[in-house]
Amino acid sequence: MTAAPSDKVRAYLLALQNHLCQNISAEDKTAFHEDKWSSAIGDGRTRILREGNLFEQVGVNFSHIRANALPEAASARHPELTGRPYQAMGVSLVCHALNPYVPTAHMNVRFFVADDPQETWWFGGGFDLTPIYGFEEDAVHWHTQAYEACQPFGEELYPRFKQWCDEYFFLPHRDEQRGVGGLFFDDFKEGGFDQAFALTRSIGDHFLPAYLPIVQRRRETPYGRSQREFQLYRRGRYVEFNLVCDRGTRFGLQSGGRTESILMSLPPKAAWYYDWKPHPGSPEEALLLTFLKPRAWISCLR
Repeated sequence: MTAAPSDKVRAYLLALQNHLCQNISAEDKTAFHEDKWSSAIGDGRTRILREGNLFEQVGVNFSHIRANALPEAASARHPELTGRPYQAMGVSLVCHALNPYVPTAHMNVRFFVADDPQETWWFGGGFDLTPIYGFEEDAVHWHTQAYEACQPFGEELYPRFKQWCDEYFFLPHRDEQRGVGGLFFDDFKEGGFDQAFALTRSIGDHFLPAYLPIVQRRRETPYGRSQREFQLYRRGRYVEFNLVCDRGTRFGLQSGGRTESILMSLPPKAAWYYDWKPHPGSPEEALLLTFLKPRAWISCLR
């Protein structure tokens, strides 16, 4: 891969980070703290909003790694690239709201290129929604935006990426979905560089239209101590997935990336209650029975 395509991707990712932070900061009326970093294997720009009016914590991270050998998290899937120099760059975002009725949201878009005779490269990423209290209209809106992000590039992509997301964001040790899903894709190069890059941009650019209307709809919902306790309990599941299951976390740590930036996805507070069970017929039970199951949320899949 020549330098020019990598430079184009980096420029887009930095602009995307700016766009995300500007809009989230405006919604919260709180500024991000920026932390620029560089190391022997790359550089990055981590931005954190903490203790805002709406969000307890938002992290938006840009990183660009240049290293001489793939970490195990990637080489296990691509043994042909073992020992090859590579570049990996991306933007990742996680929003943890104060109000339990505002769902947690995650988005990531990334690019990988190896220094090998085939100039191996691919894009990956997606976005997924993790409600504490489920609302069908929120899930439908989220998946409608996910569909619209993919639709110009082929009708088959949304159902394919949705299924991939449902399969990826699953906690096998709990036999439980992380949330209501969205999109997930990896090792994507279909249609060539320009097409794959355009799809990746579309997914990155659809995150805010997917998320902010839900935030605006739920941010003033009254809540009390029991809803806050359930939020912290469900955040415990989020921590479990990120530390036990997530390939991106393993890749970042194994590649020697900046630990503080890699773990910025974790919530500032979480809890674990031994053998907790929801009350029958409660909204907490509805989340487990109705929303944490793979489901066709929009009409194109029904």
